[in-house]
Amino acid sequence: MRYLVTGGAGFIGSNIVDELVRRGQDVVVLDDLSSGKEENLAALRSQVDLRIGTIADLAAVQSACSGIDYVIHLAARTSVPRSVANPLETNRVNIDGTLNVLVAARDAKVRRLVFAASSSAYGETAELPKTESMSASPISPYGVTKLAGELYAQVFGRAYGLENVSLRYFNVFGPRQDPSSQYSGVLSRFMLAVIRGESPVIFGDGEQSRDFTYIANVVDVTLRACETPGASGMVMNGGTGARVTLNQVIKLLEKITGKKITAEYDPPRIGDIKDSQADISLARKVLGYQPTVNFEEGLKLTWDWYASTYHKT
Repeated sequence: MRYLVTGGAGFIGSNIVDELVRRGQDVVVLDDLSSGKEENLAALRSQVDLRIGTIADLAAVQSACSGIDYVIHLAARTSVPRSVANPLETNRVNIDGTLNVLVAARDAKVRRLVFAASSSAYGETAELPKTESMSASPISPYGVTKLAGELYAQVFGRAYGLENVSLRYFNVFGPRQDPSSQYSGVLSRFMLAVIRGESPVIFGDGEQSRDFTYIANVVDVTLRACETPGASGMVMNGGTGARVTLNQVIKLLEKITGKKITAEYDPPRIGDIKDSQADISLARKVLGYQPTVNFEEGLKLTWDWYASTYHKT
């Protein structure tokens, strides 16, 4: 099979590309390298067709879709705070860009498109865990754009027969997540701070909780969504079913690193939710998905990677 992975040079994308290549699949990557890095694909460079381009360019997406069987659409502006600061850019990439990908996939007659949706679609609803039957109520522009992507994918299924699955990812973490930006994932920023001997910054009291999902679990559920019959048109959670507070993360990092870690607490950020936890029963039933790496194991694997990659200099 031939796969197109948009955003395939990024953190999640490059890990998915690794597994596709390991399985002997042909892979095309479309990435504008705004957050992705060519070095993430360096070990596979001769085995992957890397196209430098943006999903905002319909012609580039159409060219990348030529001859493709499956599209895994990850390319996006992924930060909640960044979307609050710049909603126009987030809309342009995440909605207009996604529409370009859907049009190109439809025209190329691909077998299925899997869309990287987001748990941010649920918003600040009190009910836990989050089930796909709950009403969507996003509280950030990012959440709105991801919900719009789901709806567009389903409409393309109904109107044009384009098979589609949307996976609501929950706080993905692991090796290759870039810790250098203020918009980076919280665990990557925590680890870089520890390596530098600095205090990790927590926005709020640290009792907010997340369904932190190790990257290997996300790779697994995503590829299952490509291949499983009868899944088209569905929206499914891609998490673990558990949740951990940020204060608990600090304690676990102390255990893993053997270091005393003192967090710095800043005011909460606009658009951040209090708690997040996935109900994964639908993905388990439809896709046969079951997380294989728990949080503490994933945190240890991730720390080992960061410690070797960003060692204190």
